[in-house]
Amino acid sequence: MKELVAILRAFHQTMRCGVSVWTEPAGGGALRVVAAAPALDGLPPRQSLPDGEGEQLRVRCGDSEMLVARVPGPWHNWVGLGPMAACAADDPERLLAFMVPVVAQQLQAAMEVEAAANELAERYEEINLLYTTSEILGRTVSLGEAARTILKEISETVGARRGAILVHDRVTDTLQAVAALGAASEEIPPIATDDPHSVSARVFRTQQLVQLEADEPTYAPESDYRDGAMLSVPILWTAPDIGLPLGVVNLSGRRSTQSFTAGDHKLVAAIATQIGTAIQNARLVRESLSQQRLLQEMQLAHDLQMRLLPRVTVVAPDAVVAARVVPAESVGGDFYHLFPLAAGRTGVMIGDVSGHGYRAALIMALAMSAAAIHAQATDDPGQMLRAMLASLREELELTEMYISGFYAVLDCNSRVLQYANTGHPHAFVVSVDGAVDRLHALDPPLGMVEDPPSAASREWNSGGDLLVLFTDGISDARDRRGRRLGEKAVLDTIIENRAATPAEIVERVFDMLSLHTGDTPRRDDLTLVITRS
Repeated sequence: MKELVAILRAFHQTMRCGVSVWTEPAGGGALRVVAAAPALDGLPPRQSLPDGEGEQLRVRCGDSEMLVARVPGPWHNWVGLGPMAACAADDPERLLAFMVPVVAQQLQAAMEVEAAANELAERYEEINLLYTTSEILGRTVSLGEAARTILKEISETVGARRGAILVHDRVTDTLQAVAALGAASEEIPPIATDDPHSVSARVFRTQQLVQLEADEPTYAPESDYRDGAMLSVPILWTAPDIGLPLGVVNLSGRRSTQSFTAGDHKLVAAIATQIGTAIQNARLVRESLSQQRLLQEMQLAHDLQMRLLPRVTVVAPDAVVAARVVPAESVGGDFYHLFPLAAGRTGVMIGDVSGHGYRAALIMALAMSAAAIHAQATDDPGQMLRAMLASLREELELTEMYISGFYAVLDCNSRVLQYANTGHPHAFVVSVDGAVDRLHALDPPLGMVEDPPSAASREWNSGGDLLVLFTDGISDARDRRGRRLGEKAVLDTIIENRAATPAEIVERVFDMLSLHTGDTPRRDDLTLVITRS
């Protein structure tokens, strides 16, 4: 009121007339001096003051008389001139009419300043709570621990004695309490998100705030954290064009008798958004860690599968072999196997389990194990595949998978190549002069039919012929426009480089393959085996 006092003093000094401003408390009672110049000894009785704005009355104030008018505004305020006996003004009525709007404007300004100060104090509490919440969520690892602290802070700010933070469990599709005030969170029953009677479930589904009044019925599962009126606010993770519901904040049992205000709604909604961001971030971190562990496990599985494949030197010096296997995923169903056999013979096998991924890799491991056992028991390729089929029949039937396989026995001494082909399309002999002889499939893939595989033989030119085996992942490789590489391109590259070592041939085929596909994702496993004996 310093500004009002200064105005009254200036008026008194200029007009040589006392002036004062009075007020009546909101609850009634004795009048109180707001400001006066000079100091005022007494006040007129309340019943003698004017009620109408602009109305002027002469009232007794002790032994003196004063001229009084009511000031317009939300409170009962009056301006008084006098005592009139000491007032030198010629026209006090005109002076009082001048002072009424001046005082009214000054009182209105003071009221607005006070309201702004009060609102700023309230906003400070809200800003401080938002900052505190952000700090809590930023430094904690446990969502339950953070939720308990935040619930306590927000309850104190809005004056609630009870409350709960419920978080959606995606496995059970229920809302489960992670923090509670006025109850033990572990004793609060979960609420199904489709519960038609639960306010929390409705808020979660609709993503809309709900305020229940005290006289509205209480749903039994929510009785632990409700006492009278309840404010229920959705916890959301918001992104552009999407709002993902993650839970609900419930507050109840206000210490005052007033309902939750619009400011309370905004504040709790802001806190709920912070909690939603923290929940989503925590989930993303967990998923990232899980994905990282999965990638590590897949890499380990890849390394283990590659170790199952034999070293190409295992058949030296009877044969020179180069091979490469590249799974479409970390693991796959393509494989090759090499067997040093008696009397200088060499067994060479390639297989392609239907599909790719973990199931194909498991069948591949079983096939390699069975082949290693049966290849040493017979020199006949047909009998070996027949025995391998008998070992794998139950697993192939159970998984509804099959194996396209090729197995050859190279006999350098008798210059004969014996082979059995169960549905493998890419098996060739490339001669020294570049001629290509396809070793056709003699039987369907293993696991498709009950009939045992058969065998065939052809002449083998030791030191000159190449046995070329590859899976359809190579010939079917696509470029960015979806065009297949094709079998002919693979064979042309091999024919062109037939005088090179098997390792050099494999390298040049894969260079050509990479040039064709570029960065196009692989659709299938890739396997190539080149043998010269």
